[in-house]
Amino acid sequence: MELVEGKYLEYKDRPLVREGNTICYGDKTEKCFLLLEIMSYKKDEQSGEDLPDKIFIQIIDSNDPNKILKQGDKNGLYDAFSLGLVWLERELNAK
Repeated sequence: MELVEGKYLEYKDRPLVREGNTICYGDKTEKCFLLLEIMSYKKDEQSGEDLPDKIFIQIIDSNDPNKILKQGDKNGLYDAFSLGLVWLERELNAK
């Protein structure tokens, strides 16, 4: 993966980018980054909007994007992102 210049939304001092059903979080100059893939949506009963439902979570090695350090899935974007943040911090802090 190549670095793209420009301004991005940041969360906790790291870039957060969404394109289609893929959300990438983290600084690719660090050891690894978080990748979330929205696999399915469900309708919100109150608003009628489609909300992300099934999310595939991956921690990817920044030096080798084909190397997956950890992966799993979760229902709901909030839960998936929260779990992914924990995994990312553990990998970045591992020696």
